[in-house]
Amino acid sequence: MISQAPLKQKILDRFPQLATASEPFLKTFFESAVHARLPIQQTLASEGQACEQLALVLDGRARVYKLADSGREITLYRVLPGESCVLTASCVMSEANFPAIATTESPLEAIIVPANKARLWMTESPAWSRFVFGLISRRLADVISVLEEVAFQRMDVRIAGYLLAQANHQYRLKTTHSEIAAELGSSREVVSRVLKDMEGRGLLHVTRGEIELLDMDSLRKLRAYPVA
Repeated sequence: MISQAPLKQKILDRFPQLATASEPFLKTFFESAVHARLPIQQTLASEGQACEQLALVLDGRARVYKLADSGREITLYRVLPGESCVLTASCVMSEANFPAIATTESPLEAIIVPANKARLWMTESPAWSRFVFGLISRRLADVISVLEEVAFQRMDVRIAGYLLAQANHQYRLKTTHSEIAAELGSSREVVSRVLKDMEGRGLLHVTRGEIELLDMDSLRKLRAYPVA
């Protein structure tokens, strides 16, 4: 149960969709939800696991990814403050098992809602159903974008996009070939080969655990390369 007024206000600030809900629904919501704090690198859900609850993130960040039998990973999306996991929401509504892996990338603060309540509220609260359907529609576009990149974009284009996003207008970023491979669903060997080629073209310089971006304009042009 959530009873503290400051925490209730924080929840409504993070999730303004819920602020439009009726007073009876909010009363039930706060009585049913649980406040949780989780450490970094905590597994939130494993592939094949039953979805018995839905987490609404207040602070921190979680990563949702797929792991192949070969050990290769690919990031599907991240869950940030004011968001929830679309795959968990979908599995809760359909009572299916979780199809990926979710872990915390930082200490995470969340509100935990039991799955049976989340399903029940879909028919009882228009505000809750709008929140869930809005979550699904936004994240579906993100997942489709990942699939398009994997299927149709060259690896150098994808790596350029990843480096630019991570650098955030800085010229140096700390990352490894293995981290890039896990993010993009490739192998370390492929990433190393592409980075070496990009280094030979004068786009960047690679040192152990760090990549210096030398030609931001050319990287941006490469990132804008049309999908095949």
